Amino acid sequence: MPVHDSSLIGRYILTVDLGRFDRLHVKLFLAIAGAIAGLTLITYLVFTWSFERGFVQYVNRADEARLELMADRLAAGYAAAGGWSWIAGDRDRWMAMSRDALGLPASAEPGERRELPLTIDPRLMLFDDNRAMLIGRPQTAARAVLKPIVANGQTVGYLGYVPLVERLQSLERVFLRRQHQAFAVVTLGMLLAAFLLAAGLAYWLTRRVRALVHTTNALIRGDYTVRLTPRGGDELAQLARDFNTLAATLAAAQEARQHWIADIAHELRTPLSVLRAEIESLQDGVRPLNQVVEDLHTLSLSDLGALTYHREPVDLADTLRDAVSAQRREADARGLRIKLDLEEDTVVLADESRLEQVFANLLQNSLRYTDSPGAIAVALKREGNRAVVEWHDSAPGVPDEDVPRLTERLYRVESSRNRASGGSGLGLAIARAIVEGHGGTLTASRSPLGGMAIRLVFPRLNGGSRA
Repeated sequence: MPVHDSSLIGRYILTVDLGRFDRLHVKLFLAIAGAIAGLTLITYLVFTWSFERGFVQYVNRADEARLELMADRLAAGYAAAGGWSWIAGDRDRWMAMSRDALGLPASAEPGERRELPLTIDPRLMLFDDNRAMLIGRPQTAARAVLKPIVANGQTVGYLGYVPLVERLQSLERVFLRRQHQAFAVVTLGMLLAAFLLAAGLAYWLTRRVRALVHTTNALIRGDYTVRLTPRGGDELAQLARDFNTLAATLAAAQEARQHWIADIAHELRTPLSVLRAEIESLQDGVRPLNQVVEDLHTLSLSDLGALTYHREPVDLADTLRDAVSAQRREADARGLRIKLDLEEDTVVLADESRLEQVFANLLQNSLRYTDSPGAIAVALKREGNRAVVEWHDSAPGVPDEDVPRLTERLYRVESSRNRASGGSGLGLAIARAIVEGHGGTLTASRSPLGGMAIRLVFPRLNGGSRA
């Protein structure tokens, strides 16, 4: 804004123009100030009306008591004189009696001007019993209230007076005017306090909102590191916490998007590299074409649920020994030592040819990726109603981030991708599909020998029935 004021009220009043009524701090200022100002005005009106009404009633009651006293004195004078002649022609006596009864000063010194101490004009009237005026001004008789004067049980005349509601004068008006002025000063002070309070509240509330607007603009610009500092436990503090959650979520989404793009690039590179290696392997005669086609066919049948199994009781110890015996010569040639620890009579209901395919794939995987000299350890044991096969080989190992993906089809660890020893990335995927087809599980992990560990779990068969 072009003008700056050090006070809060100046700051907010100067912002109120025809083009800025839609601003939140202006609306808050006007709402709070208007509400307090309205309450102040109502309080002023009610208080002044109540005070004036109470004041007039008080004066009326006081004058009623004094007029009652004057009526008693007039009755006593009438009884003593036997009529009104004693006062009807004596104006000085009438005025002296009026002043004495109403508490007015006796007289004024020459050149001295006295203000009447009460709120009544002492222009009283005296009427006889026929309501003929004896003392007073005829022009006020029509508005006079007549108070009976009773002597010896009879009404002998009337004391007339103009009601205070109609004849407020002198000090009463001066006093009421001063009271109104005092009330007006108090009201102005309350209004000023209302504007200051409204400006302070509007500034305090919108200061936190402005911080929210600033950080929101930062989010729009793509800066997801901005955060608000929640203060207190009100709705604005909760909004600040929700904003921080939103900013953290957006930052995580941005990071995930960046990782996703990197992962997409990596995932596209992996199958393409595998496919290229397989084609080169086929061209160089390293892998027979029919083996790759057969592996893909086996996986496709597994995906469709069409891979058939001829189930019968199978002793896993015998099947493992047969699988290892078929490839022991190759293991010896590669400088790899195979150790078997098999618990006999571990029977499962399975397709023996498919299990032989699983163990052959595992052994080929260990032979292909285990450095010489190395070791392969195979253990078979019973755990309750389960048969567990644990397959371990020695170094090299696999990075931790690659372990969960070893059983994915066409997935190979970067260090093993070469045409001489790299497989198709289908062996472990086929093994897992066959094991799961038998109601079992296959999981990979790091081996204490330094290489890979494969754990296979099958439902065990007891006494010719499935355990």
